[in-house]
Amino acid sequence: MDIATIIGLVLGAALLFIAIILGGPLVLFINIPSVMIVAGGTFATVMIRFGMSDVINGIKVGMNTFFAKLSNPQEVIQEIVNLANIARKNGLIVLEQQPIEDPFLKKAIMYCVDGHEAEFIEEVLKKEVSLTVDRHEVGRKTFSSMGDASPAFGMIGTLVGLVQMLANMSDPASIGPSMAVALLTTLYGAILANLVFLPLADKLALRSQEEERNRKLIIEGVLGILKGLNPRVMEEFLQTFLPPKDRSTGNDR
Repeated sequence: MDIATIIGLVLGAALLFIAIILGGPLVLFINIPSVMIVAGGTFATVMIRFGMSDVINGIKVGMNTFFAKLSNPQEVIQEIVNLANIARKNGLIVLEQQPIEDPFLKKAIMYCVDGHEAEFIEEVLKKEVSLTVDRHEVGRKTFSSMGDASPAFGMIGTLVGLVQMLANMSDPASIGPSMAVALLTTLYGAILANLVFLPLADKLALRSQEEERNRKLIIEGVLGILKGLNPRVMEEFLQTFLPPKDRSTGNDR
């Protein structure tokens, strides 16, 4: 579970809630027509822009920001180096018996054990990476689309409220509820876009980049094992996939 995402959402919602109740009754900020306009309009827009399967997939991908746990790249590098040492001493077939946590690395090693050529393994794994990135991109675009649509429907709700207010200026009792719809829809749209949808879209993009980096690292490591590359040289090469601050030093090995 991604603690940063949870903390961000809870903290943002809590601060808004506290600011609201300190300024007056909470009930003033609850308006069903406003919710219908913003939530319904946003959902309808996403359904028009994307297919049903894409929306469902986007929501599933969005859950990755909360629950998906990426493999630590430093640990993956060490695991690949250990596998390289084993393969050099005992041959590739022995790797079949080794416990491997990362499912993508396990799949890649099984291709090696089965005797596939390096070119075939590289092509298949890179294709899987490409398709995964495409799925993640659809999820990111889904949330980005929600982030674009919700403020727009907030403004639409504001216009609806203003029309209702101006059409009933002769009835003072209707001015308040109409203004509530006018203002609250803008508020709802801004909150959903800037606290939920757009941050989640950015987090999905970041997660996708991290997973792509991990998988490219694995591909290069597995190809190095097939070539019989020296494990120490392989480790130094794989460290280049990491930011300088995250790379292990020579004293760590």
